[in-house]
Amino acid sequence: MVKNAVSGLNVDPNVPMVTFPIETFLPDADLAPLKARRQELYDGLTRAEAKSIKVGGSAMLSVEGATYEDALAKANNLFIAKLWGDGMPLWPATRERVDWMLRGTPLPRTHVLGKFPPRGGIVTVEACAIALAMAGGRPEYLPILIAATDAFLDPSLRSELAQATSGAPFPVVVVNGPIARQIKLNSGFGCLGPDPQFPAGASIGRALRQMQQNLGGALPGTGTMAPWGNNRYNNIVFAEDEAGLPEGWPTHAQERHGFTQGSNSVSLFFSTGATNIVRRGAQKETKQEDAEQGLHRMAGFLAVPSYHYLHGYEEGTPGAMLLTRVVAGALADLGWTKPKIREFLVNHSRIPQEQIKRTGGRAWIEIAHDQSARDSIDREMWPITSRPENLILVVAGGGHPTHSFWLQGNSPAVVGRMVRVPETFDALIEEAGRDLAGG
Repeated sequence: MVKNAVSGLNVDPNVPMVTFPIETFLPDADLAPLKARRQELYDGLTRAEAKSIKVGGSAMLSVEGATYEDALAKANNLFIAKLWGDGMPLWPATRERVDWMLRGTPLPRTHVLGKFPPRGGIVTVEACAIALAMAGGRPEYLPILIAATDAFLDPSLRSELAQATSGAPFPVVVVNGPIARQIKLNSGFGCLGPDPQFPAGASIGRALRQMQQNLGGALPGTGTMAPWGNNRYNNIVFAEDEAGLPEGWPTHAQERHGFTQGSNSVSLFFSTGATNIVRRGAQKETKQEDAEQGLHRMAGFLAVPSYHYLHGYEEGTPGAMLLTRVVAGALADLGWTKPKIREFLVNHSRIPQEQIKRTGGRAWIEIAHDQSARDSIDREMWPITSRPENLILVVAGGGHPTHSFWLQGNSPAVVGRMVRVPETFDALIEEAGRDLAGG
């Protein structure tokens, strides 16, 4: 992981290192080994020379086989051997296929978006097209991938930490605007995937994951120290159900980023886990009783001593609550607005100081990145975020009344980006309609 990080700083990954067993850094550990080997540390810092390195492109590879199937199998074997794959079959990024992908953007292929942390691989538009080609995507998906990648690289997200940490955060991309419907990005039943009726989300999310690994170096045990991984081969990419929004409810893009309704955009944050919440009651409650009981159940899932909340305490988010159009509509009919729901959930998810102390939370709050989080340490009932507005509410998931869905955050920011499409985008959509019609 250290070699990965210094590569992103243009330092020779073979820079001298002195390693110690993990037990050295656990509570009540014997620090004598550190003292005994201190001369190695001094020598590494004062005598060794670290060379600056350049991260550049690679030459095209050639894979041959007796048949197309044989060549495809050999290519996938090569991907695994080179640690470029994710364990599932990939499409080879041939020049023809990458050129086809590049039809989905007005940007030149050499346009640089940034460096992918922590290893620092250069992210070009062509790199996005290569990843999308390998993930089985289509050119009309590329505008979303480019915008999501640009958001991922925003410094406010501190993605270099998210990539390497043991907390296993993964990116969640919420798409707003007509492009979601055009490219068949799901906002209804099964919107977090998989769904062959709406294939875009899986390909876009998988392509982003390919770049996290191949450009950012997020390989388990070396680039990322998450003990169980993030459980998401494809990350999460879905659309808000704008047609299902109750009257007067703004879209997520309008509310969080100030984007105009009807414009195409993405919004990206990091989540570290997900859970389904049974929202609906089982008895013959009144509508108001059912609504309040359901909101209390949601708040109960938020009210856990998860100190990942501290990463998004001030400007980021404690997470996203997904409401189906039926649930959102029922709440709206009873006078529940988005601000009112947020305020209820934050106020009823406060954690008693006794529980904060019992779970060792004060130590985490003391070292929190945000000053407002550190200032909250003595609150009798500790709020999971500095203000209700940080909590994300998104309408998605189809027409079902029983559930809501909580994506717990580990996100110091929520980054929005507008989506740029080429002038030929309508033609790409027409081509996709023919290709995916099965004719």
